[in-house]
Amino acid sequence: MRNTGRFALLVAALAIVVALAAPAWAEEADPSGTDAAPAATAGAAPTFNPGDNAWMLVSSALVLMMTAPGLALFYSGLVRKKNVLGVMMQCFFLMGLMTLLWAVYGYSLAFGTGTAYVGDGSYLFMQGVQKQYNVETTTQYTPMYPDDNKPSMPRLTHMLFQGMFFIITPALICGAFAERMKFSAMALFMILWGTIIYCPLAHWVWGGGFLQYGADHASDATGALDFAGGTVVHISSGVSALICALVVGKRLGFGSEPMPPHNLTLTCTGAALLWVGWFGFNAGSALLADDIAASAFAATHFSAAAGAVAWPLVEWIQRGKPTLLGACSGAVAGLVCVTPAAGFVQPIHAILLGLAAGAVCYYACTWLKSACGYDDSLDAFGVHGVGGTLGAILTGVFATRAIWDIGSGKPLGLVEGGGVIVAQIVATLVTWVFAAVGTLVILKLLDATIGLRVTQAEERQGLDISQHGEEGYIFV
Repeated sequence: MRNTGRFALLVAALAIVVALAAPAWAEEADPSGTDAAPAATAGAAPTFNPGDNAWMLVSSALVLMMTAPGLALFYSGLVRKKNVLGVMMQCFFLMGLMTLLWAVYGYSLAFGTGTAYVGDGSYLFMQGVQKQYNVETTTQYTPMYPDDNKPSMPRLTHMLFQGMFFIITPALICGAFAERMKFSAMALFMILWGTIIYCPLAHWVWGGGFLQYGADHASDATGALDFAGGTVVHISSGVSALICALVVGKRLGFGSEPMPPHNLTLTCTGAALLWVGWFGFNAGSALLADDIAASAFAATHFSAAAGAVAWPLVEWIQRGKPTLLGACSGAVAGLVCVTPAAGFVQPIHAILLGLAAGAVCYYACTWLKSACGYDDSLDAFGVHGVGGTLGAILTGVFATRAIWDIGSGKPLGLVEGGGVIVAQIVATLVTWVFAAVGTLVILKLLDATIGLRVTQAEERQGLDISQHGEEGYIFV
């Protein structure tokens, strides 16, 4: 079975290499050494704002930092020491694997013009990405920008920024099956999950699909606000994480053996890096270095701060002591909750989102998990699934045109008499069902072919040695 898994992984890797080398899709180099203008602006030199472009490149780097070292440290500190390298390897390997998929076809499926449901082949194998500027083409919120305020950066920059989201989203799922899934199964699962679930969902919400507010394919009942990934990133990964935990099953000894985090120092460091990186994640989603980016930056920080206080405060009341793990988890919960709302809500309302996330996610990771009996190793569902759902719905409550006068001029959230909350609920339900069903099908397919779990002997030994032949801690 192990050889089968290795063979399948090798075939997938070779397919990527062959695709990258396909001469039929190769772009001809511009002999002038400069990018050509897009067809829509032929004859005119392409223009973009260097400040906006610089901010987006910095934001791209910040989002990449969230996966490694941020998430890698955060997750690795929470597992037992025999699995610390296994978690780090998953995060780091996905930085490479998902980048290749994004370059070959992911960006095209997500942001090609396409239909209401999936993008077309406009950018397969990166064709056209270096030559077209998104000043005059479709991007995340282009239909809602005024004609004189469209995103002013090269499409290559937009591709890089969105590619970092494609990296971190599947990495979040790894927290649910930590310490027990085969590395080969993890890699193939992420290839299929990114292709079948993430890319279509990103197109629905950000690429002009039927869940994007103000898009041609959307209606008042489906066009939802999702500034930086409440549905696309957090609900999709959180719900998928829950399905993974249920299908893969509990860790050996779960409920009968102690499984405390082995190094909260790593977890705290990772949480701090996530907090900083999230400014690129949320504020960068404005696609401009403007007032909306500043507002999203402030909302992100305030919500994280409120979550970092709310979670340990509930612990203090419930258990008599506030914990560092609680403060770190609360900050991440606040960041998750504000993600869909960041560019639409007043910073003071972001504090309310953070407080709500800290308290609600605490109970999701303690009472709910205990009551249902599933083994979500690192609480990927409790924080991202529950926090993302809460944030998507509260966006429909607090979104206001005082922050972003987006779209048709109708009121947005309930606080100003708007009805976008209906679309927020619809988008949330669609994401839940799509992620859950798609993940279940992928997992069952892999389990029937190469198997999902390591053997009991390998699990007891730890994934560091059994999957990678390495040890995280060597004492001499």
